[in-house]
Amino acid sequence: MRRSIRRNLTAYAFLVGALLCFALFSWFPMVREVILAFQRTHRGTTTWAGWHNLRQITADPAFWQAWRNTAQFTGYALVLGFAVPFVVAVVLNELRHFQGYLRILVYLPVMLPPVASVLLFKYFYDPGYGLFNEILHALHLPTSQWLQSTHTAMLSVVIASTWMNMGGATLIYLAALQGIPGELYEAVELDGAGLLRRVWHVTIPQTRLVLSLLLLMQIISTMQVFTEPYLLTGGAGPQGSTTTVVYLIYQYAFNFDNYGAAAALGLVLLIVLAVFSGIYVRLNRETGE
Repeated sequence: MRRSIRRNLTAYAFLVGALLCFALFSWFPMVREVILAFQRTHRGTTTWAGWHNLRQITADPAFWQAWRNTAQFTGYALVLGFAVPFVVAVVLNELRHFQGYLRILVYLPVMLPPVASVLLFKYFYDPGYGLFNEILHALHLPTSQWLQSTHTAMLSVVIASTWMNMGGATLIYLAALQGIPGELYEAVELDGAGLLRRVWHVTIPQTRLVLSLLLLMQIISTMQVFTEPYLLTGGAGPQGSTTTVVYLIYQYAFNFDNYGAAAALGLVLLIVLAVFSGIYVRLNRETGE
C-alpha cells in the first residue's frame, strides 16, 4: 500500500486540491444555504426561525409569479435552445465543405462576454432605432415593443439567451452525430429514405443518450437564468413579466436585506432541480443507459 501511495502521490495531491476546491466553493455554500434557510439575521444577530422563511416566501405573490415566469422561460428555451442547436448540428453534419469555418461561426457567440452579448441584443431590441424594428419597417411590417411589452418580453429574453448559448450544445450534438456509423445511413438510403426519415430513424435513436443529458442540462441552466433578464429588462420587466426565481433570490438578499428568505427560496430551487436530476437518473437506469 505504501508503494502504491508513493507511486500515485502526485495524483493524490491533485485529487486533494480538487476536493478542497469543491468543499470550499461548492459544498460549504450549499450546506450554509440550507442552514441559513431556517435562520433569521437582523443587525448581525442570527436566530433560528424554523419554517418562518418558507412560509414567508410562499405567501409572497412574487414567489408564484417568479415560478410561472421561470417555467415559461424554460418552456420557450426547450423549444428554441434545445431544438435549434440540434437542427443546426444536423445541417452542419450534412455539409461537405466549409464545415470547420461554420463551426467557428456557430461557436463564436459563446466566446463573447455574456454582458457584451446581452447589451448587443438590447440595442437590437430598441423600439426606436433597434435593428429588429428597422428590418420590420423595411419589410413594411408592424414594429414591436420587444422588451417593453408583457407579451414579447420573455420571448425576447429567450431569443437572446439561445443565440448566446447554442454554440456549445451544437458542437456536442455534432460530435455525437459524427460518431454514428455510416453504414446505418447507407442502409436507410438504400430503402429510399430522405433527410427527415434518416434523422427520425437513425440520428435521434443513436443520439438519445446525448439528447436526454443535454435536455437535463438545459432545464437546470434555464431555471437558474439571471443575467439575460437582469440586463435586458432590469430583472423584473414590464409588470414583473421577466421576474425569475434567481432574480427574486437576488431581490430578497440585496434589495430587501432578507438573507433567510433568499436562502429558503434557493433551497426550494435546489429541491426542484434535484427532483429533475433524480427523474433523469431513474429513467436512464430503467432503460439501461
